[in-house]
Formats: sequence, C-alpha cells, structure tokens
Amino acid sequence: MHASPRDRKPNKFSVISLFSGCGGMDLGFKQAGFEIAWANDIDHASCETYRQNIGDHIVEGDVEDIPVDRIPPADVIIGGFPCQDFSVVWERPGLKGIRGNLYLALVRTIEAKQPLAFVAENVRGLLTANRGRAIKKIIDDFEHCGAGYNLNVHVYNFADYGVPQTRERVVITGIRRDLGVIFVPPKPTHSPENYVTVLEAFEGVEEIPFNNEKMKIKKRTEDMLKQIPEGKNFKSITDKNLKLHLRLPLSLVYRRLDRNKPAYTVVANGGGGTWTYHYQEPRPLTNRERARLQTFPDDFIFYGGLGEVRTQIGNAVPPLGARPIADQLKRTLWSALTKTTLAPAQLTVHSYA
Repeated sequence: MHASPRDRKPNKFSVISLFSGCGGMDLGFKQAGFEIAWANDIDHASCETYRQNIGDHIVEGDVEDIPVDRIPPADVIIGGFPCQDFSVVWERPGLKGIRGNLYLALVRTIEAKQPLAFVAENVRGLLTANRGRAIKKIIDDFEHCGAGYNLNVHVYNFADYGVPQTRERVVITGIRRDLGVIFVPPKPTHSPENYVTVLEAFEGVEEIPFNNEKMKIKKRTEDMLKQIPEGKNFKSITDKNLKLHLRLPLSLVYRRLDRNKPAYTVVANGGGGTWTYHYQEPRPLTNRERARLQTFPDDFIFYGGLGEVRTQIGNAVPPLGARPIADQLKRTLWSALTKTTLAPAQLTVHSYA
C-alpha cells in the first residue's frame, strides 16, 4: 500500500535499490529528497562502502537468492543492472551472457511490489546488443510488469548535467500506467561550451586524505606516458621499443586526460592501459581523482583494495547525473498524485555544479 497524497509528506518518496554498488545512484536520489529504505549488492567491498557512507539498510548477497517477500514495498525501485555483457568496449554476449539476464531481478521485484515508478540504468551498448533484440526484449518485460508501465528510454550524456566526464548511459524510466503520466527527461544544464573540465574537477584534490594514494607503475609505463601528450593515447608513442601493437586499437588505451575538457568515460576494470591517466604527471589517476570525475563528495570514503575501489567508482552512476533524473521523477510523481499540471519551469532542472 502506498500513502495517499493527503497523507504523504510533500515530495517524500521511498526507494528500494537493486545492484546498488557503492551507492552512486542512491546518493543522487537521497540528495533529491528520496528516502532509501532498502538496498542490495553482492560485492562485499561495495556494501561496506555503501554502509559507511549512506546507511546500514544495504543487504549483502546475491539478489537472486533473496525472496521477494523479504524486500519491503516502496514508491520507487532503482537499479543499475550489471552492464558487462552489454558493453561496447569489449566483445559482448548481451542477453546470452552470464550477467545479461540479471535485469530480470528488477523485473520480478517491480512485478511483485508494483511501485509508482522505477529507474533502470545501463551502458549505451545495451541499445545494439544482440542486433537490437536485447533492448526490445528488456523494454517488453519492463512495460508489462503487473498492470504495466509507461516507459521512457533515453541516452544521457552526464556531461550535459555538470558531470566532468563524457559518460553516456541508457536510462529506462517507467511510471505506472494508472497514474496517467509519462516521464520527460530533464533538460540539460550544460553544453559543450560550458562543460565542467578536468581542471575544474581536480581543484584542490591533492589535499583530500582519503583514497588518494598513487599507484606504483613500471618504468616502461612511465616512459610510455611521457611520450603521450595530454588528450592523446598510445598512438602518439614513437619510440619503437615502447610502441604498442594492439589487436583492438581502443582509443582509451594509455589515453591521457585533457585538462580543458571533461574526462572520457572512467571504466571499472581492465589492465593494459585502461586506468585513466593524468594530463600532466606520467601516472594513472588516484581513486580520489576518479571519484571527483564521478562527482562523489570528498568525504565519501571508499573501502577495499586499490583495484576494488577503482571498480566501485567506475561501476557507479555519478550522483550528479542521477540527481536531475530523481528531481524530475519526484516532480512528475507528485503532479500525478495531486492531479496538478507541471509548469514548463518545473520541468527544467537546476544546475548542481
């Protein structure tokens, strides 16, 4: 049962979160005024980070082993279901992959709880996985949960909302059909002319005491980086003893940041030059620098080893990217429940940068 508009505090909606990771999306929703009632992830280090920074309502374990009746009801369900099998970076099995069908945990939970709305996030590669069949199947399953949901499928570039990173993600937002409204994506607050740059994001970052240790690298790697100008990648290496010959010439390999632009997408895993590299110093970024690019607050402390923390940060939804979606959803739900019409100004988000 959901509270009626008369009984509900203005704009206070409860949330349950699946595939929560370290809590990037949850933090964005919390900043927008949502109340996170329950969360889940399978990764121990991610759960510890979440517990210490957001709350002890996170349950550690495989979501497929948790009976749906042990998950509380909520107004909104959110989740960034695992994306590895849909990534455009590596070969992608899509729905045939081991992790490709984990979105069904979201579907089952939505069907059982019938929330007012849900938000599901994944990589842009979801749109073309299995020659487009994956997204059609996923949309069909989400659309027909229980009484059904009106869906909005939108590709967000989070740089358009003040995130100092060109990070494109597919976000599927569903609103229960009986509410009679459709989610309209928030209008961007930034454009290429005023994107937040790496230099702006890194201001004062060296003073942060948490997760700021520098990674030890081989001298060969350091020598390679010294040959790569900022904004360029391994292709700039001219020394034949250092030059790389890759089977897949990926642009992110040993790519250095450009201080005057947003960062390229921060990734969670991978060796071979995928750690994201400083624009000036010949080294990989620290995890705190990665956290800045992902818009985590400086007092948000990550737990686990260096590689585990990198994974948590790279897998996360930037809180500053989640917040305008959360704000827009809150306005849309409140207008539906109170039968009021949103004015155009209410459909435009504020800048949070």
